[in-house]
Amino acid sequence: MVEASALQHNWKDKISNPAQLGGIETSVLDNGAGRGSRIAWVNTGTGLRFKLVLDRAMDIADAFYNEHSLAWLSHVGITSPQPIALKGIDWIKTFGGGLLTTCGLTHVGGPESDEYGERSLHGRISNLPAEIESVIQPDPFAGKMEMSITARIRQTQVFGPSLELKRTISATLGQASIRIHDEVTNRANTPAPHMLLYHMNLGWPLVDEGADILWKGEWESREGKTARIFHDENNFRKCPPPMESHSGGGEEVAFIDIKADPSGTCKCGIHNAKLGMALAIRFQKSQLPWLTNWQHWGKGEYVTGLEPGTHPPIGQAKAREMKTLLQLEPGESKHYDLEFEVLKDEVSIKNFLQHYN
Repeated sequence: MVEASALQHNWKDKISNPAQLGGIETSVLDNGAGRGSRIAWVNTGTGLRFKLVLDRAMDIADAFYNEHSLAWLSHVGITSPQPIALKGIDWIKTFGGGLLTTCGLTHVGGPESDEYGERSLHGRISNLPAEIESVIQPDPFAGKMEMSITARIRQTQVFGPSLELKRTISATLGQASIRIHDEVTNRANTPAPHMLLYHMNLGWPLVDEGADILWKGEWESREGKTARIFHDENNFRKCPPPMESHSGGGEEVAFIDIKADPSGTCKCGIHNAKLGMALAIRFQKSQLPWLTNWQHWGKGEYVTGLEPGTHPPIGQAKAREMKTLLQLEPGESKHYDLEFEVLKDEVSIKNFLQHYN
């Protein structure tokens, strides 16, 4: 990683416009299913650049390090949001994949219906547009290398529940990392259920045959005894080649009680030795105690997901039954922090891998 101080030393007196180093550029898509959707490209000046879809909860779609894509993009790609009409599994009709799709804010898991209402797959939040509060550009001439976008996304209705996600996504010129700070607040006058999951979708060439899937903790397979991937006789921590058995489906999922280091930080990611690169994902056990590993190795649909969450995607009804469903009191907020970092030098990769030895 090129440190900001080194970058500052190298460019001094050699540029006229900070955009030559990096920064944030906003625009609007003008073609295809996403026509009219607002986006923002963030360039860290290190080779790491990524696209925020402002009209889809300010989630992260494309993400690249130099010529290498980090994220899996679905056949769907970016579509305009569908903030009201989602029923059943309609969520997958607008699921573009990407480095981050947010799930929640009141339900994560399959569609369900009970005395508390009807809930569609993974909730509404990723289909809601952001209200931008600020775009802060770096100012390297003044020694300010930070850049950020802050927005509010409101998942609300008359008579509640009414939850608000305040999201700040930030980066630093000269550092190959992305930081996310989320604050979820109950704006209604009655308590509201709360579940949140960060659906991080990783794809080729970062994810490739032989690459290591990194996480640590006690786990169980969603599929139980019928599991073909998540069982003790299979090395599910190595990416396989595309699998015929995953054509048209075949996905499997593990729910992981992820282990934290002594500071309370959880780490997971992908290491691709052939590329000499790793993607490290960090978050706090106290905020996001669960990790879900989604593996789907279909031809042309080759992806693994690493998904920190307040819960595994078991649904609101199951969480209520298990007495783990979170409740936000009126005016109460919860905070969440995540970081992605691309590691390229041997020392950083070695230090990261030590956690899994």
